[in-house]
Amino acid sequence: MHRRAPALLAALALLLAGCGSEADLPANLKSADTHASTHATAPSATVEPVKETPLRKGERFQEIRLPAKYTPKAPEGTGTDDYRCFLVDPGFDTDQLVSGIQVLLDNAPLVHHVVVSKVEPEDVTKAEKIDAQTPGEGWTCFGGAGISGIAGGNLDKADWVGAWAPGGGERVMAEDIGIPLKAGSQLVVQMHYNLLAGTGADRSAVLLRLSEAKGRDKQALQTMLLPAPVELPCRDNRTKGMCSRTLAVADLKKRFAEDPATADLLHLLCGPLKPGPVQSCTRPIREEATIRAVSGHMHLLGRAITVDVNKGTPKAKRVLDIPVWNFDDQGSIPLETPLDVGPGDEITVTCTHDQELRDLLPAFEGTEDRYVAWGEGTTDEMCLGIVLSTPR
Repeated sequence: MHRRAPALLAALALLLAGCGSEADLPANLKSADTHASTHATAPSATVEPVKETPLRKGERFQEIRLPAKYTPKAPEGTGTDDYRCFLVDPGFDTDQLVSGIQVLLDNAPLVHHVVVSKVEPEDVTKAEKIDAQTPGEGWTCFGGAGISGIAGGNLDKADWVGAWAPGGGERVMAEDIGIPLKAGSQLVVQMHYNLLAGTGADRSAVLLRLSEAKGRDKQALQTMLLPAPVELPCRDNRTKGMCSRTLAVADLKKRFAEDPATADLLHLLCGPLKPGPVQSCTRPIREEATIRAVSGHMHLLGRAITVDVNKGTPKAKRVLDIPVWNFDDQGSIPLETPLDVGPGDEITVTCTHDQELRDLLPAFEGTEDRYVAWGEGTTDEMCLGIVLSTPR
């Protein structure tokens, strides 16, 4: 079995690198009662009809399907999640621009999220070697594909082409932006299968909206990932059993073959350990850019998420505000007025999680409180902001 090297981006295998149009704004602001009822069943993907955006001048569709049917299983023998990466060759003999992406689910109840990332031509041989190390189709990839030096490549410029999470349809980008793919590039499709919600085999596909790069004046869309710790103690401050952070993190390492755990690495990025329901992380902006859209990602214990530029200063600007988190509606939200940022600016993601949601959601039925740290399973937790920008 392929084991990835530990990396700060471990577990950032999720979601939403697509940039929606104004018509694609999701209805995130819902009542607390709606939030609870949304999770009346175990979390699972559902296929909803989407209104197809017509192809624009010079665009075409190309379907990329997983190489063969795959039956998910817990790769460590225990656990409820399977992260599987599949290498796919789209056969590009010229440079391309991606201006939209739609994930076509084959076995919807199994799928928690899908991430599509690019493999540069010079990295294809390495990717093929990683694939060959694991029998059958694809390889285990809890933290990321393991092709770049760190999972996901770079926090400031992730190698994502697009993704799907609950609530996502086709993400069509504005006409002046696109994600470049060089001739000879290949793609990695990372599938997160939730074994609590479905059974059977899967052969999902990705529908890319493409155009020839030559002769097109488009800005390259970049994805910045903003992870923050999750450090949610048990209720009543219990610390015995799995309410011990030490034991809870050891369990994460066992289930995801992860040592050290991302839960510990994130504090190198975001500061000292401070347990509590609210966590945040602030990072500097390193290059001149224009923020075009923002999204967030948590799991089932999430209550609220925000992303702020220059928080707490006279220049403060909130670019994402979801006061009532809805796991089933995770679309990216375009800014009505794109925001210019650059060196000297900072960006902060803040998440609120709540153990009380355990009592409302069937996914936790029969389970007891545990210390919740950043983990890759559906019933673990994350705090992630995704900022989509173009360079200036």
